[in-house]
Amino acid sequence: MNKSLIFLFITGVMRPGLALAQTDMDAIMMNKKQFCQGITYDYSSWNQYWEGTFKRDNANLGTVSTQMLMYMPNYGITNNLNVMASVPYVWTKASAGTLHGLKGFQDISIVAKWRAYKTSFGKNNLSFFAIGGLSTPLSDYVIDFLPMSIGLGSTNLTARGMVDYRRGRFTATGSAAYIWRSNVKLDKDSYYDTELHMTDEVQMPNAMQYQLRTGYRGKYLIAEALLTNFTTLGGYDITKNNGQLYPNLRMNATMVGTNVKYTLKSFTHLSFVGGCNFTVAGRNVGQSTAFNVAAFYVFYFGKKAKS
Repeated sequence: MNKSLIFLFITGVMRPGLALAQTDMDAIMMNKKQFCQGITYDYSSWNQYWEGTFKRDNANLGTVSTQMLMYMPNYGITNNLNVMASVPYVWTKASAGTLHGLKGFQDISIVAKWRAYKTSFGKNNLSFFAIGGLSTPLSDYVIDFLPMSIGLGSTNLTARGMVDYRRGRFTATGSAAYIWRSNVKLDKDSYYDTELHMTDEVQMPNAMQYQLRTGYRGKYLIAEALLTNFTTLGGYDITKNNGQLYPNLRMNATMVGTNVKYTLKSFTHLSFVGGCNFTVAGRNVGQSTAFNVAAFYVFYFGKKAKS
């Protein structure tokens, strides 16, 4: 959640660019008593990263790749209130060196999405959303083995505001989110980032996330361009002397991408989604290229809503 939100350090996948259906960062809503569920697959890789603000490669790592398989249910409590969740399984790999990839269930995320107000004037439509989310680890995965770790281990609370403008089939949606992150504990009594800490507790900096998406939103086809920024409010930079990396890294990234969703005309219960994104600027993250595909199926509880 964030959709958070937010995946992890140098794997470069930060999740905000995922091309999914009815997420916490789009203006799509399920109708009352509609239940949508689906599976999404994401692949991301990088072979260059930013060490602080200095861009470099690392022959000891080669290409670092991350794959994610995620189950996503979404239910329409009312036409203006949706509750959704995500359960991701993640595995990582480096093509060179001696670091072994890790795998396992990452963080479960639960989000409530409320369309608080909508209005029309002429051919224009304007909607405002308030969104809240919670994510927490599903398993006791290793958090201090970056970039091979599958997550950062913190429990996160996300508050997002979003505005959506539509004129005909043209749409523009902007959102901003603040992410509170809990501290995490290591399996050691002390650690060193830029100074020695005689404790097993790592203070996690909070974060902000921004997104602008615009494009075509039709009855069966949605096609959008995405601009996403994730900024950590604190943390430390990677230096050449960092022998081990910890979850409180400062991780900033700006990504551009595309998102396409198509619903079958002959069988409107089923839709397919695909997209990609590329990291154009960053700090302590990999310059990743990511691709994703998904399939979703909608069930109707009670009387089916009219098309």
